[in-house]
Amino acid sequence: MTTNNRETHQDKTVDRRAVLTAGVAGAAAAASVGLGGSAAQAAGLAAYADPADPALPASTMALKNGRAALLVVDPQIDFLSPQGVSWGVVGESVTEHNVVDNIERLFKAAKAVDMPVVISPHYYYPQDHHWKFEGALEKVMHSIGMFDRPGPLNLEGFEGSGADFMPQYKDYIFDGKTVIASPHKVYGPEQNDAGLQLRKMGVDQVVLAGMSANLCVESHLREFLEQGFEVAVVRDATAGAKVPEGDGYLAALINFRMVANAVWYTDEAVSRIEALTS
Repeated sequence: MTTNNRETHQDKTVDRRAVLTAGVAGAAAAASVGLGGSAAQAAGLAAYADPADPALPASTMALKNGRAALLVVDPQIDFLSPQGVSWGVVGESVTEHNVVDNIERLFKAAKAVDMPVVISPHYYYPQDHHWKFEGALEKVMHSIGMFDRPGPLNLEGFEGSGADFMPQYKDYIFDGKTVIASPHKVYGPEQNDAGLQLRKMGVDQVVLAGMSANLCVESHLREFLEQGFEVAVVRDATAGAKVPEGDGYLAALINFRMVANAVWYTDEAVSRIEALTS
């Protein structure tokens, strides 16, 4: 009976993913026709450019050896792979910012200087599907089976599932040094132990990357700031959903500029991490 229920749920997940992907693809195609293919893409990327005459002061954040850590939110298949259930809405943004490769560059740089690395994953267990109320995106994630696992102590079906980590990251994550925090359940780290793990390592500076920009990454940013951490967001190591309601990445980028201690591209983040001594 359990197997049949799981198979039925997986079938429904595939169907919902197909509908979600088709709907967003249709909206994207309409926009592309209106602006003309590559012109539409160029116009979209131009919207993310820094202002020519910024009003806000420049960052003075400098990483300090022994006090800084890389924290990656949700480096999981459901967000970052074409096989993931959310690819239909985040895939364009992930691709145009080269997010998958940029996250790997951050992992590689951090490991090279023995910089602490923390993963803040997102998992849903059966009990989470009995919540009496959810926000809009929570409803979507639950309905498409995003990050689903059969239980907190059960790894059955985990390998290669949407909840699993991207294959190219596993050597970094499973090296015996990376901290995998308990799962966050909505967007921020308030329900998991990421903050505790950072503090126990003497960390007060966070280089923040992962998925998705205006949801989990921005929520982690705000919570860590409230806890007294200094936080730099790596702007091209995150991405957001593009839906008729808006562009999640653009919404987040505006807030990153206003509230983060620094907003870096991957090139700059890697250079700053490499400058730390191991």
